[in-house]
Amino acid sequence: MPTIGLTLDSEEPGGYSNQPWYAVRQNYCATVDQAGGLPLLLPHASDRAAAYLDAIDGLIVTGGHFDVDPLLFGDSKRHETVKLKEGRTDFELAITRGALERDMPILGICGGQQLLHVALGGTLIQHIPDEVEGALAHEQPNPRTEPGHTVRVERGTLLHRIVDTEELDVNSAHHQAAKDSPNGIVINAVAPDGVIEGIEAPEYGFCLGVQWHPEYEISSGDSRIFQAFVAACRT
Repeated sequence: MPTIGLTLDSEEPGGYSNQPWYAVRQNYCATVDQAGGLPLLLPHASDRAAAYLDAIDGLIVTGGHFDVDPLLFGDSKRHETVKLKEGRTDFELAITRGALERDMPILGICGGQQLLHVALGGTLIQHIPDEVEGALAHEQPNPRTEPGHTVRVERGTLLHRIVDTEELDVNSAHHQAAKDSPNGIVINAVAPDGVIEGIEAPEYGFCLGVQWHPEYEISSGDSRIFQAFVAACRT
């Protein structure tokens, strides 16, 4: 059974505890378990990224209600909606870059896809409504357990081989997105408004990012993403 590392969100005191605390939704772990993996949660210690990587067979970079610092992708201006969690981002960049160096299987989900995109040399749209004319409601008003829109899956990509369809219903809970496709990055899914919804890096054995949340298993394609990822972690 492969051990799958999952990054955690972090919160300041208040709510669950009057001390700083970590958080992860149960469905991240449940979906890994159902796919045959052993979930292992990773506290934010950038100086221990290599030790964590020694202990896991694959890495999932999860989502969260925060953004990657624009300075990290060369943008000196920060949109007013951008919310930072520097400690989390520092750790996720360290462990993602370490996983890339080892060619360890990586799955980036929502904000995790954006982090992966930056780690691979890409840039981000800081606020979709201000940069994409006629944009869909990427922060969908209906529950995440329901579809928000569809995505077109590009033929010939790793994602297409996994989901075996050219269109997927997906949920949507983001205001940022990948902006470009520099060398080494392939766009594998696009929303009807042109927003990039999935990326992959073919030079690696399994390096995949999706902008939606497949841990909710909106479609059979979502389940196949986790199954394919865990299978790659067994090799």
